[in-house]
Amino acid sequence: MTTQILSTGASTGKKGVMLMNRIGPSKSALYIASADGSDERALLPEGTFDFHGSFSPDGRSITFTSERNGDGQADVFVCNVDGSDVRGVVETSHVEDVLVLSPDGKTGAYVSTEDGYTANIWTIDLASGKRTRITHGRVKTSDDPKDSPEGSFRPAWSPDGEWIAFSSDRDTEWYGHGDGHGWEHTQELSIYVMRKDGSDVRKIIGAKDMCYGAPKWSPDGARLVFYEMEREATWGARRPEWIGRVHSQIVSVDVATGQDRIDHTSGPHLKLAPQYMPDSVNVAYYIKAGGGGPNMRATDAAWVQADVPTGLYYTDGRPPVLRQMRSPCWSPDGTQVIYEKVGFAFRGQGDELYSWDADWDYRHTDVFPVLSRQGRVCITEKQQGCSSIVTCKTDGSDKFTVFDASKAGLDPLQNKKGLAGAFQPGWSPDGEWICFGVGAWFDARSKGKSRILRARADGSYHEPLTDGTEQVGFPSYSADGRFVVYRAWEMDNWGLRIVDVETKEVRVLTTAMDNLPAWSPDGERITFTREYGKANYHVCTIRPDGTDFQCLTETGANDGHSVYTWDGRIAYSTGMYGFRDEAAAYDFTFQPYGQIMIMDGDGSNKRLVTDSLWEDSMPCYIPAEFL
Repeated sequence: MTTQILSTGASTGKKGVMLMNRIGPSKSALYIASADGSDERALLPEGTFDFHGSFSPDGRSITFTSERNGDGQADVFVCNVDGSDVRGVVETSHVEDVLVLSPDGKTGAYVSTEDGYTANIWTIDLASGKRTRITHGRVKTSDDPKDSPEGSFRPAWSPDGEWIAFSSDRDTEWYGHGDGHGWEHTQELSIYVMRKDGSDVRKIIGAKDMCYGAPKWSPDGARLVFYEMEREATWGARRPEWIGRVHSQIVSVDVATGQDRIDHTSGPHLKLAPQYMPDSVNVAYYIKAGGGGPNMRATDAAWVQADVPTGLYYTDGRPPVLRQMRSPCWSPDGTQVIYEKVGFAFRGQGDELYSWDADWDYRHTDVFPVLSRQGRVCITEKQQGCSSIVTCKTDGSDKFTVFDASKAGLDPLQNKKGLAGAFQPGWSPDGEWICFGVGAWFDARSKGKSRILRARADGSYHEPLTDGTEQVGFPSYSADGRFVVYRAWEMDNWGLRIVDVETKEVRVLTTAMDNLPAWSPDGERITFTREYGKANYHVCTIRPDGTDFQCLTETGANDGHSVYTWDGRIAYSTGMYGFRDEAAAYDFTFQPYGQIMIMDGDGSNKRLVTDSLWEDSMPCYIPAEFL
């Protein structure tokens, strides 16, 4: 669905292009089939990026989410059950998702980030178009961020049309995976019901360190069915290395009391998307695993657990339907099922994305993009499974490999998994040199060493700037080209270091758990990420002489990966607005709620510049003069 940008540059009148990396599916198509898997057919034409389909209560139409208005821009639509007469229901510049129609067909309930960027349940009167927010996740601002999740997800109408069930992580705390130590958060969800106007909110089930999601009503309105898993499993449910190891169960309770629990499943595997069949007894669900097929990013394919029987299952004992799919939903009479098939092929360098900023076009990039003062881009080619250092023109053409990580003597499987390679390049001011780290990264950093190198931009020569005895990485050149700042990440050896590129002398800048440094264009400051306590990260700056330390962000949701823009502002990733969906529904992603924020160099004037369902990060602004 994306179109590669060749020599067109930015659109007329734009300031330029913002490159950014997105972790999420690169394509998605809706399919409809009989409940036994037969007669499968595409619902809509390929290339429109459609997902999260749902039957109307009368079975005559299908609601769905689509990014046909732009890669990353989720809106909600409705069509006939044969795929004809596609009509937009809510189309704004915010996220709209999982639209479901009321039993009388007059009202839709859906999730939206409109009015404050937090995921809330909204309703729309289909006749008048009037939209109303009916859950009340607090509207957060950069000046007054609330340090807790506030999202509401997956609305479901009661059979009488008077109530809406939903899941929510309200009244919980930000909590990292790995017993709270991991940067990426897990999700604690409870099931609630409320009247269709948002009043009389009542928790049906919830417990500390547990996740209950995707509620659906029984046809008689007496029970709610949902999946249940431990909070920690919501991390594994979206990671390819864990997706075949974590498990969940399908459970139902009495709506009136929240009691009379029935366990509909037992045993291993990740079971999601439960739905009652018409008899109000038997339940359909699916087991999630794999997911990418042949069109998967190499880094994901290296991780996937392939031996899990993914597909549709039924508690009445009928044979399962084994195939790769996501988000199934059955028709009211139980005879049909709609689901999506997704692809995770790498978006091309320079592929067009939806832009939330009228002044800038958005384009996709591989990771850690940096722009030289002469207008050339350098990236780590991670998602191709090699993690080498590559330069190219701003449109992605004229690609040149400066340093081939496959020839660096590293474990090739770790390279493919993205745990080793050459990471985070940085340009010298004259454009003649590129610094970068080589070695083990991310989860593998605790077991492997690394070093800082610099290489001629033409690939003719490279030399070490550190000796390889430490775990170091993520370097950035000073404005005069004389120094490189980088981070050290070992027990009793944390913090930022500055090395003289000629003498190789190293001095200590900080000794806290600091990471991802980047030098300002004028050379006056360095921005970086600092850990405050257990897996709580903020964007900070400091002068190169170690004075005037400033912490610029405050949320408990983690802010990081900060970089300076060409004009001295700071762009970074933030999780302050929380998840946009249930965490277990995502695939192959670390921080699915991450969005890009930009602020002035002193931390003022914070402004969100993406608003998608996916993990958006690593911005690199390219002024129009270089396009």
